[in-house]
Amino acid sequence: MNDHTPHTAPAPVLVLGARGTTGRRVAARLRDAHHPVRPASRDSEVPFDWHDDTTWEPALTGADRVYLMLPHELPLDPDFVHRAVDTGVRRLVLLSSRAVEEMGDERLMAAERLVRDSGADWTVVRADWFNQNFDEGIFRAAVLDGTLALPLGDCRQTFVDADDIAAVAVAALTEDGHTGRTYEVTGPEALSFPDALALIGTAADLSVDYHGDQDTYRATGLAEGRPAEDVDREINAFAALTALGDAHPSDTVHRLTGHPAKPFATYAREAAGTGAWAGKG
Repeated sequence: MNDHTPHTAPAPVLVLGARGTTGRRVAARLRDAHHPVRPASRDSEVPFDWHDDTTWEPALTGADRVYLMLPHELPLDPDFVHRAVDTGVRRLVLLSSRAVEEMGDERLMAAERLVRDSGADWTVVRADWFNQNFDEGIFRAAVLDGTLALPLGDCRQTFVDADDIAAVAVAALTEDGHTGRTYEVTGPEALSFPDALALIGTAADLSVDYHGDQDTYRATGLAEGRPAEDVDREINAFAALTALGDAHPSDTVHRLTGHPAKPFATYAREAAGTGAWAGKG
C-alpha cells in the first residue's frame, strides 16, 4: 500500500548578515550539510534591512531557526525578536563578543538579554577577535598602510578564525544540547597584536608597525575626523579589556565541532595565499 501522506519540507534556517564575514560562512556550512538555508541581506533574494521593518516578516515567515548577527554598532530591536517568536522561530543563535560586561558593551549585553528572554531556545556565541579582521575587516587598511594603532599594549588575545565561529554556530543551530548555553569561542593560542602582525608579516612578506599606547590611538582617531567622545569611550573599553590580562584559549571549537581551532599562523598563510595583502612589502 502506497503512503500518500504529504511530506512537509523542513523549515529553512534564516541567516542574517549572509554576505558578511561569519554569515556567509554559516550559510555555506548549512548548505554543505544539506540544511535548507534562507540567506538574507539588503541585496539578497530575500531582502532584509534592519532599518526597514517591512522586510522582517517576509524573511522570518516559515523559518524556525535564526542566525542573528548585528551590523557594527546597531542595537537589536526588541520588536524583531518578538516578531521572530510570533512567526514560529523556535531557536535563536546570537553572535556576541568576548568580555562584553567588562568592556561595558551595552549594545551586545542588551541583545543577549533579549535573546535569553525571548521564549525561544537560545545560544549565545561569544567570539574573540576574528582572524579575518586583518584581511577582510577593520584592520586590513592598517595592514596595507603598514601601521596599526590599538591601545592594548602587549596584552594577549585569543584570535579566532571565522570558519571556526561558523562551525560552532551551525552546531548550535542544528544540533540538540546547546539551548541556554553561552559559548566562549577562541582560537587555540593567546597572541599579542605584535605577535599576530609578525605572523602576517612572515606569511605575506610585509612589515606592519604596531602602536599599543592610548595617545597614538587617540591622535589617529582624531586625525580621521572621529568625535573625541567616541575615541575616548573606545579607549576606556580597551583599558578595561587590558585590565583583564591575557586571554586564555577555550576548547569550545574542538568540543562542539570535533576539529581543533585553526592556528593564527595557518590563517595568515592561507590569507596571504589568496593575495589578500598582495603588492605590499
